[in-house]
Amino acid sequence: MTKLSWRRCGPGSRRGRSVSSSHSLVSYLRKGGAFLVVGGVAFVVDAVTFNLLAFGFSGAGPLYDLPVVAKVIAIAVATVVTYIGNRYWTFGSRQIKRRLSRYVVFVLLNLVAMGLQLGCLAFSRYVLGLEGPVADNISGTLIGQALATVFRFFTYDRWVFPDEDGEGRRIAVEQA
Repeated sequence: MTKLSWRRCGPGSRRGRSVSSSHSLVSYLRKGGAFLVVGGVAFVVDAVTFNLLAFGFSGAGPLYDLPVVAKVIAIAVATVVTYIGNRYWTFGSRQIKRRLSRYVVFVLLNLVAMGLQLGCLAFSRYVLGLEGPVADNISGTLIGQALATVFRFFTYDRWVFPDEDGEGRRIAVEQA
């Protein structure tokens, strides 16, 4: 029979680091899976918003000549979706104190992620001279968002939605 017990360890303590690797892996995969589902919904929101603004229904939307502006708006809308989804589902079990600084960090990290997406789109459009729905969606939506998603996963986990209540805790699996 397996017993789980919670023990406090001081900062930097090496004792008791024998967290069950299978428990860690399952927890990590669940969190990663939830993050990817939320990201998938945000991806669709981003892609639909961008395509409507840049290409509309006729091939030339209201912001066709301003694809970076269209992408900024699309990312902003998708960012709201990611915050709500990640806060209440991916990291919903974490006790997170509401602090203004947490929102500031979220905004700053999303500006960096937005820069990754916009950089890919701008490089494709203005350096490579590629334009149109296929080129813009491959560069800004697929490649840019993939890079931004990886960046967000690691930064949200550490700085936006940290496990404040669980710091210093560990799960020790003891065989009875």
